[in-house]
Amino acid sequence: MSAAPPSIGVNGRPVALEEVPGDERLLDTLRWRLGLRGTKEGCRTGECGACTVLVNGEGRLSCLALAHELEGTEVTTVEALHQDPVGRAVQEAFAEEAALQCGYCTPGFVVALTGLLRGDGPPRPTPELLAALGGNLCRCTGYASIARAVERARTRLR
Repeated sequence: MSAAPPSIGVNGRPVALEEVPGDERLLDTLRWRLGLRGTKEGCRTGECGACTVLVNGEGRLSCLALAHELEGTEVTTVEALHQDPVGRAVQEAFAEEAALQCGYCTPGFVVALTGLLRGDGPPRPTPELLAALGGNLCRCTGYASIARAVERARTRLR
């Protein structure tokens, strides 16, 4: 009897890792093996947040995680957020507040905020959410529209 090959779940589908080199970053697996290009590569050092995905519902920088480290977990990328009520609310809030300019950082912000708003317990105030998003950087907007989108999404989901 042979053991099942190592795998991770990506957007609800199993992905076998047997062809993935042990040193391959999750970011590269998502973008180049699976064609999920919504997860952006910004800095490759964990400084910008553009590559944020959810791993078992929590935000994680895919440029700092090896695909094999995540065996047995469920990874959610921006491509699947429209199927999730919280993710959809966050995407709508970003669109309604025009919380993007070039759009490169937007997927990371949307995924990270979705993870933060899914949490159990009492709703988090906007300043706390903005502080938690401090690892996501935007070079274009000045953050005012992003702050409005965070407040709109938070209010909508209360």
